[in-house]
Amino acid sequence: MAKEDFSAEEWQVRVDLAACYNIVADYGWDDLVFTHITAKVPGTEHFLINPYGMMFDEITASSLVKIDLDGNKLDDSPYDINPAGFTIHSAIHEARDDAKCVLHLHTNAGVAVSCQSDGLLPISQQSLLPFIGLSYHDYEGVALRDEEKPRLVDDLGTNKAFILRNHGLLTVGETVSDAFVQMYFLQRACEIQLLAQSGGAALNKVPEPILAGAQQMAEQATKALGGDIAWPGILRRLDRKGYPFRV
Repeated sequence: MAKEDFSAEEWQVRVDLAACYNIVADYGWDDLVFTHITAKVPGTEHFLINPYGMMFDEITASSLVKIDLDGNKLDDSPYDINPAGFTIHSAIHEARDDAKCVLHLHTNAGVAVSCQSDGLLPISQQSLLPFIGLSYHDYEGVALRDEEKPRLVDDLGTNKAFILRNHGLLTVGETVSDAFVQMYFLQRACEIQLLAQSGGAALNKVPEPILAGAQQMAEQATKALGGDIAWPGILRRLDRKGYPFRV
């Protein structure tokens, strides 16, 4: 399939989602083919997911697979979809109108923090954005069972950042760029936390009055850094490096 087979609105989402896969690979945050990023097709309940078996740096706008909330493929693709990816993402897309993009990763730092009983600590400026809208979900094994969906949705609530204990990280956003920026700060906060802990010294937490005022700051930062500043630069970076997201 090619650009002319899709509406202009769907094609734009496809380009942004493919770019998100490509930049995740560029940062080294991918896990072979075993994580997933999804985005809703505008004006529908359908969403786009990676072709299961393609590496993230291979994914293009036209190769993304369109599925419905029951996991049925809606376009002609030789690829299947990741069943665990469908379970997690379909639950969140169905429950949250604002979760137009859902980004899930198994990074080393993210999984390591997900294994810590205290989870993410408010010890860095980078931790403030995810910390004020963060929730947790206890590990129930590989996410293949429909009965886990209500618990995933309840645990996420209205938050945008999610730590799946013993598993990894997840973020949601109104756009692909918003979900990516949320993940960028959540991932960086996890990396910084592990580095700080490795020093062996007592950790200095961000003061409570600063945390209390972090919500407004976080909302402003997400809007500015997501769609207005960082995302266009990310696309230019991918273009310079020859990533295939635009085809």
